[in-house]
Amino acid sequence: MSYAIIGFGKIGQALAKAFARSGIEVSVATTRDPESFASAAAAIGPTIIPKKLAEAVKADIVFLAVRFESHQDVAKALSTWQGKTIVDVTNAYGVPPEELGGQPSSRAVAQAFTGGRLVKGFNHLPAAVLDRDPAVNGGRRVVFLASDDDRAAAEIAALAENLGFSPIKLGGLLEGGLLVQARGNSWGQLIFKDLVKFD
Repeated sequence: MSYAIIGFGKIGQALAKAFARSGIEVSVATTRDPESFASAAAAIGPTIIPKKLAEAVKADIVFLAVRFESHQDVAKALSTWQGKTIVDVTNAYGVPPEELGGQPSSRAVAQAFTGGRLVKGFNHLPAAVLDRDPAVNGGRRVVFLASDDDRAAAEIAALAENLGFSPIKLGGLLEGGLLVQARGNSWGQLIFKDLVKFD
């Protein structure tokens, strides 16, 4: 299984650190040349591999850690996303609901990534929290996941556990996705909830 993070701002770097802590190789890419962020990637660890966008999107699982407004540009990198799982880490705060056709922001993202399986996840934690080790006082920091594809949700839940998090599935995008989405001037009820699960 291969992994990529598209977007290397604060959220993208926080995700990269989670992969580095677990020793899992992940490609990182932006619309810029890889050399422009190679030193930042190297500072995180040797398993963080800078690549061009066209190369990074060949991964099996792609984390979308760009501004919501940029998701369509990333989606154009491939003519079809068949066989791939996209993890939507975006938040559409400030995007009027009418621009989304009245649907959850993650549904709008899913439509752009033709043929792909979308999981909404890892977007409810601020970068400064996501950046930290998910092991907290003997427990594990929670990440919420929502998807209309049960197999994709299970796949990302397993990855979240490998990264040290405790995944909680919220159901489909229309139900669970609404709890962790931002759109217009409102935040979903679970955004910014920094929860820890103790086994």
